[in-house]
Amino acid sequence: MKNFYNRVSNRNRQSRGPQKSSIPFRLNFLFIIVALLFAALIGQLAYLQVIHGAQFKAVVNQTDTTIETTNVQRGMIYDSNGKVLVGNQAHQAIAYTKGVNVLSTDMYTIANRLGKYLTVSTSSLTPRQSIDYYLTNTKNLAAVEKKIPNIKQYSTTERYNKALSYLENDSSFKLTATQKNAAEIFAKMSGAYALSTTYIKDSNVSSQEIAQIGEHLSEMPGIKVSTSWSRNYPNGTSIKSIIGTVSSEKTGLPSDEINQLLAQGYSRNDSVGQSYLEKEYESVLRGTKAEKQVEVAGNNTITKEVKKYGGQKGDNLQLTINSTFQSQLQKLVRSAESNAGGYSTGTYAVVMNPNTGAVIGIAGVDRNPSTGKLTDNALGTINSDIVMGSVVKGAMVSGALMSGVITPENNTLTDEVINVGGVKKSSWFNHSGSANISVDAPTALEVSSNSYMMQLAMKEAGFKYSAGAALNMSTKAFSIERGYFNQFGLGVKTGIDLPGESTGLEGSSSRTNIGSALDLSFGNYDAYTTMQVAQYMSTVANGGTRIAPHVVQAIRGTTSDGKLGTVKSTVTPKVLNTIDMTAAEKKLVKEGLYDVVHGTNTYKTGAELASISPGISAKTGTAETYYKGHSTVTLSLASYAPSNDPQVVVALAMPNLSTSDEDNNMKLAKQIYSAYWKTVQSTSTLTNPTKATTAGSAQNTAG
Repeated sequence: MKNFYNRVSNRNRQSRGPQKSSIPFRLNFLFIIVALLFAALIGQLAYLQVIHGAQFKAVVNQTDTTIETTNVQRGMIYDSNGKVLVGNQAHQAIAYTKGVNVLSTDMYTIANRLGKYLTVSTSSLTPRQSIDYYLTNTKNLAAVEKKIPNIKQYSTTERYNKALSYLENDSSFKLTATQKNAAEIFAKMSGAYALSTTYIKDSNVSSQEIAQIGEHLSEMPGIKVSTSWSRNYPNGTSIKSIIGTVSSEKTGLPSDEINQLLAQGYSRNDSVGQSYLEKEYESVLRGTKAEKQVEVAGNNTITKEVKKYGGQKGDNLQLTINSTFQSQLQKLVRSAESNAGGYSTGTYAVVMNPNTGAVIGIAGVDRNPSTGKLTDNALGTINSDIVMGSVVKGAMVSGALMSGVITPENNTLTDEVINVGGVKKSSWFNHSGSANISVDAPTALEVSSNSYMMQLAMKEAGFKYSAGAALNMSTKAFSIERGYFNQFGLGVKTGIDLPGESTGLEGSSSRTNIGSALDLSFGNYDAYTTMQVAQYMSTVANGGTRIAPHVVQAIRGTTSDGKLGTVKSTVTPKVLNTIDMTAAEKKLVKEGLYDVVHGTNTYKTGAELASISPGISAKTGTAETYYKGHSTVTLSLASYAPSNDPQVVVALAMPNLSTSDEDNNMKLAKQIYSAYWKTVQSTSTLTNPTKATTAGSAQNTAG
């Protein structure tokens, strides 16, 4: 039996053949798979860390790290002596910083809680904002949806829009006063984006509101008691019209510039300069926001806050304007206008340094002739176009000298009635022709001869005048006269650092209006601004250099105690052009302007100005104008002082006065000069103040 089993066993072994183990092959296969996986892992790690490590790290940082910004105080505006013209008034405020991925329902809850303690104005709440607030409550949304047929067939967005449309057409839909208050808060919160801060109420927050909100801050995530600022004017608002305005938190960024400003780092509810200096120097005044780096975990909770930059208050502007004098100037202008008769529409005055272009005072008042209401408008000096009258004659004589039609040695003409084709034009003192006199260039300015200027215009155009003959003069007369006027600043922009200035207003230059070329020569055709007149007289006063007026003197920082800091940059005089006149030609014009006030001719026009000390040189102007069919006069004046060493220019314009007010310009000029020497500059600083009053025209030798 034993042998039997052995034989069977041997046969079985022989039938199966030799035995080999399968374990090593399987292990090898597994090792190969694991090796490939490790190789893939190492390759992926190399891809992530070595090849694209920096890129993915940046993506991770961008995703998990966000910068939260906080507004800083706007830079202030000071006068030439360091007095605050525009400051910042602090207000207690209630603000909201929106978290990451905050739901509308969360803000709805916070708005309702905050509304219990804080009352806000709902005047700007729109119907859409009211409905959005109402429908954020899921119960309200469900109730409205039940009223809409087949609502379930629509998507979530479509269902909301259907509910929105339903309430917009439901005349019975109305929020209670409490709901409106909460809806306004909700609307402001909804307008913020992640980690941005918006004001819920930026002024007039009561002590009770502060206390109650402070007690419940933990119940209202993102709500905090903060500080806001608004512009104030501690030295009066007379200068406000040229300083401009700043948008409020309520109005936010201007709609027509919003995309551009957002790209520059503004938030939608930031304040920004809207006009004039506030807008022109926005980049200087805005400052740099404080920055806080906020790390956010995967569940959108803030895990870490790191202060990266404390922010910097905006830099300050220091103006060339003297605030004390500016206040006096505005009062004088307003008083002159309030006493004006006829159909007066305003009074405007500019006081500036002729050697630097620095504007020392700029004032204006508009008047409604129908109601007599006065409105401060200093900007009227740069954007109100006025037919100025004879004040331009200094430029006309200068142009004639430059063109060569008269010379310092040969400039005498006869003042006579100019008769062109039966149309007669004359000087104010020689309407009938009975006072025909010989006048040279200085005398023509002294007595304000219209006839002299018309003859110059015809000579410049190459037209030979014959009494009674038609005025077949070329229309190039207009461009010739205007070309010389432009060199002095009349009829072109002055280049002042304020936006919106006018170039003036030109009358028609057509053949049918050729007679107006004669009117242009004595200032009774084209219209100019008061600032242009000031620049023109400054150009004469400083010897022939046209300088751009400016109201900003310097950009300055802030000291540690909040006061005016060091100068960061200054505004240097900007030369626009120089007048190509010889010293003798300039002397001739200056003699005439001096004689307007101090001359001996019976017909001199500025006798009333002779009492001003130090003595001035000037050109008065009277234009025959009309207001709604009524005959009026427009008075102007351009002057500088002292005559022998010009330090200040005064220019003014008073349109549409009664004909009985023909000396109002000189009365106002005397008051302005008196205020200037008392307030801005002492006569003790002058080299020879008495000489300026007593010297004759011969002293005007400066080129």
